[in-house]
Amino acid sequence: MPPTKQLNIGMSLAPTWLSGDAWLRSDSGVENLFHGEFYLDIAQRAEEAKLDFAFLPDSLFLNTSMLATGAGFASLDPTLLQASIAAGTSRIGLLSTASTTFFPPYIVARQIQSLNWLSKGRAGWNIVTALDGNENFGLPEMPSPEDRYSRAAEFTEVVRRLWQSFPQEALKLDRVNGQFADPDQVNPIDHEGRFYNVKGPLNLPRYDKARIPLIQAGASDAGRAFAASVADAIFASTPDRAAAFDLRKDLRSRAEALGRKGDDIRILPGLSLFLAPTKTEAKELFAETNARVTRQRGLGTVQEMIGLDLTDWPEDRKVTGAALPPPPEKVRSQTHSQLLRRMIERDEPTVVDLLTRPEVVGSAHWLVVGTPADAVAAIKDWAVAGAVDGFVAFPGGSIGSVASFLEEVVPALSELGLFRTAYRGTTFLDHLNDR
Repeated sequence: MPPTKQLNIGMSLAPTWLSGDAWLRSDSGVENLFHGEFYLDIAQRAEEAKLDFAFLPDSLFLNTSMLATGAGFASLDPTLLQASIAAGTSRIGLLSTASTTFFPPYIVARQIQSLNWLSKGRAGWNIVTALDGNENFGLPEMPSPEDRYSRAAEFTEVVRRLWQSFPQEALKLDRVNGQFADPDQVNPIDHEGRFYNVKGPLNLPRYDKARIPLIQAGASDAGRAFAASVADAIFASTPDRAAAFDLRKDLRSRAEALGRKGDDIRILPGLSLFLAPTKTEAKELFAETNARVTRQRGLGTVQEMIGLDLTDWPEDRKVTGAALPPPPEKVRSQTHSQLLRRMIERDEPTVVDLLTRPEVVGSAHWLVVGTPADAVAAIKDWAVAGAVDGFVAFPGGSIGSVASFLEEVVPALSELGLFRTAYRGTTFLDHLNDR
């Protein structure tokens, strides 16, 4: 039987359908990568499918070593882009990303609240501590995960207090008596903390018709502790159902230990989709997309994440847990490193198989390569098992995967009772709670 609660589904606006060699396709539209209409079209189609939100991840650095064959994380500013999308949509939530490591909290509070006004209550904040880009902000190296999340906790507290500092009811707009606002209801926050000193108040009133949902990206131990304390949902990498189930169980337990309800936090993993009319065509699409992911790059990824040098290993040799060295002292992502080690210990893949796994060639997201029916079956399986509360779709390989997901997969989920058939609310928070 399907779960009593429907899924929350988001659509990534990061053009994953252009990743790898997919941008080489004649129908990719890569020429429009830095034009707003490119993203508005996807958001409007996602709104037609009644999705909860359109999501734009962000990176604050450019990987020039990747530019010869791909975008290298080049992208438009997410909050500015979402503000432009707000004018061309009316119901779908708009989830923007802002880093707590690099930005001042006052700026983030103002940007996200501005988006909430412009979208009439459809803004959300994807809270990230960032993995790279430190040298663009005067930091010789990235702070430790513990330091980043300590900063994130204080940062988020400051932002939330700033949002409360200028309540909408303080606006009087009384033409008869000439009173614009009641200053007695607008108060500084006078925050003095370990990382930030912020006086306030925010120079923008709160949009009272909708609380801004907080989404947290990251599933390390420090990230889980932070998410359990404040997040409405967590966006994380879960390459298999067991990983998703364990994450959901752990986060619900942590939330309850902090006095929250388990249902207060939703687990929304990334779902990478390579879709085609037949499974054979989908596999070909996946292979074509990753054709130039070289063996050297894959081996380098493995060595960087878990410290294992497979350069001289034959392709048919199994990689087992016994071969794993102690974890490196510093890795770009503890979450991805742990997922890769876990997969090796469980599956003991050969070298050639290892280099095709999502933990190596992707972002360790849940991966479906097949037909729309295959995707529906996989989603139903995870949902009925209680492994997820929803997911964020990352269509790959071609624009056809986007169309197949929105026009075939989502309607099929609705027919199964796993997703809505119509919006019942008008705000991002309404959609998250409409389950």
